Amino acid sequence: MIARRRRFSRGLRLGTRLALGLGALSLVVFAVVGTALTTYMRDYLSAQLDDQLGIAQAAQSKSIVDSGSLTGKKYWGWYYAVYDVRGGEPVLRKPEEPGDVPRDVGDLTALARAQTTAGAEVLSTAHLADGEYRLRACAVEPGVVLVSGAPMDDLEDTVGQLITIQVVTFGLALLALVVFGRALLRRGLKPLSDMAHTAHGIASHDLSESASRLPLRADAPGGGPEVEELRTAFNTMLEHIDDSLAVRAEAEQRLRRFVADASHELRTPLMSVRGYADLFQYAAANAPEERDRHLARLRAEAARMGFLLDDLLLLARLDAAEAQTPLRMEKADLVELVEQAADAFRASHPGHPLTVAPGPSAVPLQMDPHRIRQVLDNLLTNAAVHTPAGTPVGIEVTVSPDTARVHVADRGPGIPPEERDSVFDRFYRVDKARSRDRGGSGLGLSVARSLVRAHGGSLELGPPATSTVFTVALPLWPGAEATAGAAGRVNSGEGPG
Repeated sequence: MIARRRRFSRGLRLGTRLALGLGALSLVVFAVVGTALTTYMRDYLSAQLDDQLGIAQAAQSKSIVDSGSLTGKKYWGWYYAVYDVRGGEPVLRKPEEPGDVPRDVGDLTALARAQTTAGAEVLSTAHLADGEYRLRACAVEPGVVLVSGAPMDDLEDTVGQLITIQVVTFGLALLALVVFGRALLRRGLKPLSDMAHTAHGIASHDLSESASRLPLRADAPGGGPEVEELRTAFNTMLEHIDDSLAVRAEAEQRLRRFVADASHELRTPLMSVRGYADLFQYAAANAPEERDRHLARLRAEAARMGFLLDDLLLLARLDAAEAQTPLRMEKADLVELVEQAADAFRASHPGHPLTVAPGPSAVPLQMDPHRIRQVLDNLLTNAAVHTPAGTPVGIEVTVSPDTARVHVADRGPGIPPEERDSVFDRFYRVDKARSRDRGGSGLGLSVARSLVRAHGGSLELGPPATSTVFTVALPLWPGAEATAGAAGRVNSGEGPG
């Protein structure tokens, strides 16, 4: 039974439950007020009747003393009994009229006996043959006791009418309170209902779409500060979900593009390897010099696949750096690494003059020197590959109180503004028509940025100007200080730009 009531209560709407709860509370209040009012009215009327009995008995006592009778001093419907006290026991006098006393005078005699014992007026309520009566016993004179009984029908009728009026009035008030309270609560809770409808709309929205957004918001005004606070939190949550969906959609799009690009990049060398393998299978009698050329091409394609897979593996390990770090940190000199990268660049790209700007002679850092060298080689090679022959390239090391920076600049055609935000994306090429032999796989800058970030630094593309500038920022090793002076290898006084 209790469980059924609980299920029924849970099935009701919040406004209905609040209205019923308010009605129940009001019913308790009305019951307490009605009981207190009825009790007070009954006591008040009883006191009035007691006073009336006292006044009447005072006049009747005087009449008994003066004339020995109650003639002219009686009230209709009242009982009167005069007792003579003999030996401590009250004895009823013969009534003047048969209707002056009830058939059973036991209650009146008991009250007269109590008055004789107490020696003072005594009051009580008794049920006689025809209803409830208020009895009062008093001494008329020594040895004589008068007991009067006043009917309480009028008092009970008045109290009954009062109870009826209270029940009707409180019932109507309770009904009005529940009905109008329900309406007011429904109006006050309407913003919550609107938010519930919004939540249902969101639940029916397809969140699996890659560009999914939540067009719904809880915008209905009203409800007070608490509801407004809830509405603000609800809309903030929706904004957060929107942002998360946008990030997820972008990540999924990038993942699909990454998988497609990786598949495309790997498919070409695999097709080449398969083609040359077919040549060996079906043309095994080729001339030795032709076989050597095919073998060289096979090795080149295999090497390109190896480089691509190495870069992909490195990016995957950098993405999972919390679980395993691909870096081997040690103390190394950044300036020395820059000089080594500059020497290697001059040897491999003689068509691009390289300038190393003056700077500190030594910048000791805590880093993986092989990976930082890889970053520098990627940036310098990127400058040579994407600029015409003869384009000057510059590199410079600068130091601030807590950061060491390497600037790699070239005076080539630059990067179009619409492409600048995508240059660090994986498999991204500014020149879509560039061949893979010259343009690479599109992973160089992505790998470089990931390596720098793994060191706690950053790799940024400078603002558009007369040159393209990539800046590597690395945190200084605690306690390390750069040594001022000219760099170990300076070809001219020009900076990197």
